Amino acid sequence: MAAAVVRGRHAGWWRWHRRVAAMVCSRAMASKTPVGFIGLGNMGNPMAKNLLKHGYPVIAYDVFPEACKEFQDLGAQVTDSPADVAERADRIITMLPSSPNAKEVYTGANGILKKVKKGSLLIDSSTIDPAVSKELAKAVEKMGAVFMDAPVSGGVGAARAGNLTFMVGGVEQEFDAAKELLTCMGSNVVYCGAVGTGQAAKICNNMLLAISMIGTAEAMNLGIRLGLDPKLLAKILNMSSGRCWSSDTYNPVPGVMEGVPSANNYQGGFGTTLMAKDLGLAQISATNTMTPVPLGSQAHQIYRMMCAKGYALKDFSAVFQFLREEETL
Repeated sequence: MAAAVVRGRHAGWWRWHRRVAAMVCSRAMASKTPVGFIGLGNMGNPMAKNLLKHGYPVIAYDVFPEACKEFQDLGAQVTDSPADVAERADRIITMLPSSPNAKEVYTGANGILKKVKKGSLLIDSSTIDPAVSKELAKAVEKMGAVFMDAPVSGGVGAARAGNLTFMVGGVEQEFDAAKELLTCMGSNVVYCGAVGTGQAAKICNNMLLAISMIGTAEAMNLGIRLGLDPKLLAKILNMSSGRCWSSDTYNPVPGVMEGVPSANNYQGGFGTTLMAKDLGLAQISATNTMTPVPLGSQAHQIYRMMCAKGYALKDFSAVFQFLREEETL
């Protein structure tokens, strides 16, 4: 008799637990209203896929229709313009190549602001000029919506794995709403301050990344010419004071690491053109703030030369190959 009572109580507790779990699940799913995603390139593609994996219906747009087909097959809605995305979603993420592209997508003839709804949350994960982010934020605010800049670090591999780092600038009270979406695509979401500070953090990070990649390529090239095995040299660097992300995670020398662009003829990853663009943004900011950045300036010139010498579409780690071929530098 006692055992039957215990079993009855246990069954009752289990039914109550399942009801509570169902209520929690229902609330969670209810919050997953459609999310607009504009810009389905090397980074935007895996980011949008991670939103889908987390149960968010995605309303997608890209200037290249072929980029959208895969998402249509995955169940996403595909639209004809950024304005159409804004009409169907009140939370939108943009991932675009440059400041002019961002301006066009937000304020152009068929831009987001043509049909944006009041109270919408617009998150721009592009890497653009901080001044442009502030300009867009003002235009968005006039329409009664909220703009946040949230550029990313980590590259295509981290985008696929959902391990990106987001640097977020904007109204602090809106950070939690943005974080809900960004944590589906990244493992680190950091609030930096007012609009534009996310971009500021990103261009500082990328300037340092470019400098360290060039330094790693120079050291590896010198060591190889001195007769060292590149894998051995990389191992020594990575257990010594010269260790950095460019040496231990993204080594630029073919054959040293697997799963990085240098192992695939420098295809994929973060393009040299984009690195040159980001270094240009750093130069503009350095000029505006009268900040000396001699190594950043030199890195900018090197990546601009790479673009002119046929490396524009290669990953930025191709600077190793460029240095080996350019004896005149």
